[in-house]
Amino acid sequence: MKKKSRVTQTILNLTFIIFCSMIAIPFVMLVSASLSSEQDIIDYGYAIFPRSISFEAYKYVFKNPKSILDAYKTTITFSVTQTFLSVLLSAMFAYPLSKPHLRGKKYLNFYLYFTALFSGGLVPSYILQTRYLHLNDTIWVYIIPGLIGSYHVFMMRTFFKEIPYEITESMMMDGASEYTIFFRSIVPLSKPVLATVALLKFLGNWNSWYTTMLYIDNAELYSLQYLLQKILRDIAFLQEHADLSMSMIMDLMDVPTETVRMAMAIVVAGPALVIFPFFQKYFVKGMTVGAVKG
Repeated sequence: MKKKSRVTQTILNLTFIIFCSMIAIPFVMLVSASLSSEQDIIDYGYAIFPRSISFEAYKYVFKNPKSILDAYKTTITFSVTQTFLSVLLSAMFAYPLSKPHLRGKKYLNFYLYFTALFSGGLVPSYILQTRYLHLNDTIWVYIIPGLIGSYHVFMMRTFFKEIPYEITESMMMDGASEYTIFFRSIVPLSKPVLATVALLKFLGNWNSWYTTMLYIDNAELYSLQYLLQKILRDIAFLQEHADLSMSMIMDLMDVPTETVRMAMAIVVAGPALVIFPFFQKYFVKGMTVGAVKG
């Protein structure tokens, strides 16, 4: 019986090793391509290890370091700020909904369900945020819209329901207020779902480019994703333009287009990859416990 169990465990381990390799190898090739020369990519294609180390792609990406640093500063600022506020407000919204005897609970739930299924659309949202709220060309256009998401509220509400009511009841008998119960009891016990929502929200903000395209004209407020996408568009435009002068053609021959794409992917994904391990131990539990039950 033990021998059969060991064989099963060995097969399972090999399966996971192969699966993890299938996920890791493309990323390793991405890093390798970003550190390769453009000519090596053209001649030999992509490889796990670069034939020769070249930083030309990164030099091109950071050709204007101020714009990259401004984009990093803007993206980090609104990603962290909105993630913190979104988790806090969503949790404060979800906590009362987790109580069984809340008055008007069904109307609040209907409001959340309705907004999850329907929205005002792009044009009304654009008019509201530019003509009435005057959020365009400000950092607040990244932060205020979308602070509370119905899916995140439902996830937290379901998780809060799993916390034994006796804990809050005993604190109420000791004279604790709802705010004391929430911040000293509910929040510490809800780290998995709070970390999960924070990670999902942060990654959504970090990958944001659509908001910049619609509402931002000031180059200092460009998000990182939009700026790098703009660099790629500029390269593609110059390469496809038919009426180029000879000097521009010579300049374009020196642009490492393929390796630049790979370097941009590393620049964008790097910080998110660093943050994910800190949330990983909470992520699975937060997703399963907070989302399986209705």
